[in-house]
Amino acid sequence: MLRRSIPTPAILALVYLSWILIGTTLLWLPISSVDSLSFNQAFFTSTSAITVTGLSVINIGAELTLFGQIILALLIHLGGMGLMTFAIVILSSFGMPVTLSQRRILRDEMGLTTLSGLVDLVWAVFKIVILCELVGAVLMSFIFVPEFGWSKGLWNALFHSVSAFNNAGFSLFSDSFMGYHDNPLILLTAATQFMIGGIGFIVLTDIAVVKKWRNFSLHTRIMITGTIILLVSSVLIIGLLEWTNPNTVGALPNTAQKIYAVMFEAATPRTAGFNSLDTSALRDSTALFMMILMVIGGGSMSTAGGIKVTTAAFLLLATIAFFRNTGRVRAFGYSIGLDQGLKVMALTTISLFIILLGLFVIIATHDFDFLDAAFEVVSAFGTVGLSRGITGELNLIGELVICVIMFLGRIGPLTLGVFMMSKTPPLTKFPEGKIFLG
Repeated sequence: MLRRSIPTPAILALVYLSWILIGTTLLWLPISSVDSLSFNQAFFTSTSAITVTGLSVINIGAELTLFGQIILALLIHLGGMGLMTFAIVILSSFGMPVTLSQRRILRDEMGLTTLSGLVDLVWAVFKIVILCELVGAVLMSFIFVPEFGWSKGLWNALFHSVSAFNNAGFSLFSDSFMGYHDNPLILLTAATQFMIGGIGFIVLTDIAVVKKWRNFSLHTRIMITGTIILLVSSVLIIGLLEWTNPNTVGALPNTAQKIYAVMFEAATPRTAGFNSLDTSALRDSTALFMMILMVIGGGSMSTAGGIKVTTAAFLLLATIAFFRNTGRVRAFGYSIGLDQGLKVMALTTISLFIILLGLFVIIATHDFDFLDAAFEVVSAFGTVGLSRGITGELNLIGELVICVIMFLGRIGPLTLGVFMMSKTPPLTKFPEGKIFLG
C-alpha cells in the first residue's frame, strides 16, 4: 500500500538521489583520489555527474585517480542515458519482467505520455548511446593517442566521448578544450556528439525508422526546425559579438580557427558544457545570450537539460496565435491542445522560480559579480556546466544550492510539480470569472 501511495515522479527523484549518494560514497573512497576528497567535494562531483552538468569544484584530471575517473564516467553514463533506462536494459537482458510500476517510472523519466513500446525504445536508446560513444572515442583517439600514448590516449578519448555525448561537460583537462581550439577533429567530433545526444532519442528513432519528413511526428519536426534555427542564429550572434574580442575569438590567428571556435561555442550552451575559449573573457552580451541558450537547452528524452526546445517553441507559437487571434496553437498542420499549454506554463513558471530563488541565495551569501552568479545558476539549472570561474569559490551554502539546482534541473521542474500535486482533487465546475490583464 505504501509503494502505491508514492507517485512515480517521487520514486524517480529518490532513485536519482540514491545514485548520487552511491556515487558520493565511491568518490569519497581513498582509492578514488590522489588526496582524499572531502565529503562536500565528493557529493558535489557525484551530483554534477548524475545530473550530467559538468560543474566541478575539483580538477578532475589531476585530483581523481584512474579508478575515480572510471567511477565518474559510469555516473555520467547512468545520468545521461537515464537511471531507469539503464535498469530496464539490465532487467530485460536477464529475461526479468518489467512491471507496470517500473514502466510508469520510466515513462516519467523519459517525458513520454504512453506506456506502449517502452522496452523496445529503451533498447534503441541503449544501442544509439553505445554506438555514438564508441565512434566518438575512435575519432578522438587519432589525436589523443599520438599525444599521450596508447593507454592514456585511449582513456582520454573514451572519457571525453562519454562526457560529450551525454552532454556532461566534464574534462580531464583543467582548461576543457581550450588547448584544442585549433583542432577541428576534436571540436567537430565533440560538437556532433553533444548535438546528437541533445536532440533527443525520439527524434533519432524517427530519423532512423521513418526517414521521411512528411511522416515525422510533430515533436520531431519542431525539434529539428528549432535546433537548426537556434544553431544558425547562435553562430551568427556569437560570431558578431566575439569576432573582434581580443580575449577570445579575436586572438585566434586565422579565419578557419575563428569559425571552428564560434561554431563550437554556439553549440556548447545547449547543455554540453565544454569550452574552447575562456568563458570568463566573453563579452557580457555574449554571456547573456548564452544564458538564454542554456535555459532553452535541448530536446525531450535526451541527455540535455533546460526547459527544452519544444517548450520554447510552444511559447513562441502561442504568442503568435494570440496576436493573430486564432484561438489555437498550430504548427506544421497540427493543432496543439490547451492541456499542453498549461504544462508549458507550469514548467516555465517553476523553472524561473528555481533560477531566481537560487540566484537570490547565491548573491546573498557570496561576494560575486551579478553576471557571474547568474551565469553559474542558469548553467546549473540547464545542466550545462559552463562557468565564469566561480565554481571553486563557492562556500558550503553555495555548493548545496548549486547541487539542488542541478538536481531539480535534471529531474525536471514539471516532475517536481507533479510530485507536489500527488493527490488530485475531484473535478469541480466553478462559475466562470474574468480578470483584467496588462
